[in-house]
Amino acid sequence: MAGHFEVLPGGGAAVALDEVEISILRSLAVQLMELIGPGDEPVEGEDPLAALFAEGPSEAPSDPALKRLFPDAYGDEDEELRAAAADFRRFTEKDLRSRKRQDAHAVIRSLDALAPTDDDGGAVLKLTVDESRAWLGALNDLRLTIGTRLEVTDEDESGDLYRLPDSDPRKPMVMAYLWLGALQESLVETLMPGA
Repeated sequence: MAGHFEVLPGGGAAVALDEVEISILRSLAVQLMELIGPGDEPVEGEDPLAALFAEGPSEAPSDPALKRLFPDAYGDEDEELRAAAADFRRFTEKDLRSRKRQDAHAVIRSLDALAPTDDDGGAVLKLTVDESRAWLGALNDLRLTIGTRLEVTDEDESGDLYRLPDSDPRKPMVMAYLWLGALQESLVETLMPGA
């Protein structure tokens, strides 16, 4: 089980994590929440129903990682498509940000609830099917964010990024990117029918 998720009887997934892995995952999830930004706090005396229908931003974020997490729905080839993308963003981004915050918070909550099972502070994380889906969303968002920061593209087939010398300052981020990818892949496998 070490290093990858396995199916739990009755559904859900489990993975053994050591103290360092727990700390890294928690730190990354907290950083993701900070990047996404705080949720909208209800204004005292404001109609809660009106708050549900409040519009979000219509402009794409300037941060490349946020732009990757919240991409335009349509191309920007012409003014009509840009206007349609702005309208789509205005009515969807607020909910999408909320869901991404909830997924990251689910990761933090489940890690904080772990009780060490060995002398080194390691533990076995057990997730329900719903928690697994939240973790899958957060792992995906973390990989997208780190990949954007590393400027990983679909054309990176040469693998140069993966053969960085230990002295390269990007090496820890590349290792996190690869590790999160392995966790994500094993979690996807646990959620597939017949896994």
